[in-house]
Amino acid sequence: MPTALITGASGGIGKAFAEELAAQNHNLVLVARSEKKLNELAEQLSKKFQVKVDIIAKDLTETGATNSVFEFTQQQGLTIDLLINNAGFGDYGDFAETDEERQIKMIQLNILALVDLTHKYLPLMRQRRSGSIINISSIAAFQPMPYLSVYSASKAFVRNFSQALWAENRQYGIRVLVSCPGPTETDFFTEAKFPPTLANKSNQISTPEEVVQETLKALERGDSTVVIGGFSTHVLTKVANLVPRETLLNLLEKQFKA
Repeated sequence: MPTALITGASGGIGKAFAEELAAQNHNLVLVARSEKKLNELAEQLSKKFQVKVDIIAKDLTETGATNSVFEFTQQQGLTIDLLINNAGFGDYGDFAETDEERQIKMIQLNILALVDLTHKYLPLMRQRRSGSIINISSIAAFQPMPYLSVYSASKAFVRNFSQALWAENRQYGIRVLVSCPGPTETDFFTEAKFPPTLANKSNQISTPEEVVQETLKALERGDSTVVIGGFSTHVLTKVANLVPRETLLNLLEKQFKA
């Protein structure tokens, strides 16, 4: 029975991954900050699907947190067949006026924790010549976004990093996929402190379950990248390459200014 490790597993897309993979007979290692939510989810999934669910209540922005995750799986003798780096958050606002610590934590979670966990588990996958990694990015990865400057930059990093790993690791039988969802029914806009006038402006909002289904299908196809959302979402990913950069930035600044 394969084992999947999912970060940010207590809600949203991470929880949807846990539910879908448990239904597909995967054992799970669930990582998130809330021990209570993880325990509730683990109990629910283990009873319903008869799978083994381990939980690790960790804030991945804390020093040594990724080491603790890796050491736990090693001590338990767990082989991680599928790593899903889902944990992340955004923060809306004029960068010069934002909270510095929150911007640093965003980089620590969206980039550093993802890179560190990937670097810990990828060599083991290479040794076995099997395994899969899914990194959750965003359509924000396709262009700079005023008032979401650090978030969009972090997601661009995740996209480029993942695509490079896809090319490096095909020869080892390892699949690497970056999933770039558009607007999704999660707490993202609330957590990012979006102004109500800007939050959920799109009329094409995916459910976490739709994101998971499309992502897993793309993984099975061996794709390097999947963009998830309606027609306008896919158009947005192309516009950045067609419009002069200053024109694009001026449009985005006006669109996202509260």
